Amino acid sequence: MDRNTALGEFLRSRRARITPRQAGLSDDGGSRRVPGLRREEVAQLAGVSVDYYVRLERGRRLNVSETVLDAISRALRLDPVERTHLFQLAKPTAGRPRRTATRPQPVRPGLRDLLRILDHTPALVLGRRLDVLASNQMARALLTDFDALPHRERNLVRFMFCDETARSLYTHWDTHAQDIVASLRRDAGRHPHDPLLAELVGELTITDEDFRRWWADQNVYRHTHGSKHFHHPIVGPLTLNYESLTLPADPDQRLSVYTAEASSSSEEALRLLAAWIRQPETSHGPHADHETPAGPRGAVGDSGCVPRAGMGVMERRQTLGPTAGVPKPSSRETNRD
Repeated sequence: MDRNTALGEFLRSRRARITPRQAGLSDDGGSRRVPGLRREEVAQLAGVSVDYYVRLERGRRLNVSETVLDAISRALRLDPVERTHLFQLAKPTAGRPRRTATRPQPVRPGLRDLLRILDHTPALVLGRRLDVLASNQMARALLTDFDALPHRERNLVRFMFCDETARSLYTHWDTHAQDIVASLRRDAGRHPHDPLLAELVGELTITDEDFRRWWADQNVYRHTHGSKHFHHPIVGPLTLNYESLTLPADPDQRLSVYTAEASSSSEEALRLLAAWIRQPETSHGPHADHETPAGPRGAVGDSGCVPRAGMGVMERRQTLGPTAGVPKPSSRETNRD
């Protein structure tokens, strides 16, 4: 993931989305050959020479100042997350690039304790690449049984694009999947020498058309708070609010907690989900049906993204009832490193 190339692609994508009218310029009566703004128009709006901006957009590393980056950010109308991403691409940390370790990222003990306390609502700890570092039972019951997966597959991006149940679990799958891709793009700007991130992006770019298209959009996103709509196979529809709390002492770990509005049907659905978790295990065991069949898109090789059935709940059920054949989430409170 070369920063020079990434910088140029990001700048081109941002100016392509802004119309001359939005920038306060004339639109030439529709005679433009490129979408959005021309390079010289961005240079004019930012108050830099055309040659300087062209070299910057072509990925030629320049000793660009923060003042110039601020001006370009304003010209391209970047939001705060995009502005930070631009700075990370244009002004990388000085010194020799460091490759991110390929071993599982350790979880802070305090976060494990928080997950044990938050036993009434879904909660999980996310790390680099949106790896799921730890999760409580409610999160595994809501999404999938991350504990039952190999470390390599404990990842929200892989879940979103490689688990065939994700598309039916998320009511607005397209919207959430695009946000996931944009969040991974932000991670790529922060950790350009992460080999596992490069492997993940390369794999999904080859195997998934949606991921490939959205990755090329160059959008960046930071999950902070919001709401998600689910259609869960056990308890039905839920609307859950989430808060994503980044640790001040470790910006590569964040705690995501899902809650339901008080006295709502979603709160009742969470209570039903908790009751289902507490039911005695069926004769099939907690991880029944953990086979990995080829999904509708087919397998792409041992190292590829193979669509698979969900590891947490496999039958689509609308109400809390008999659960024979439906595997429950692991009884472990958090993932093991």
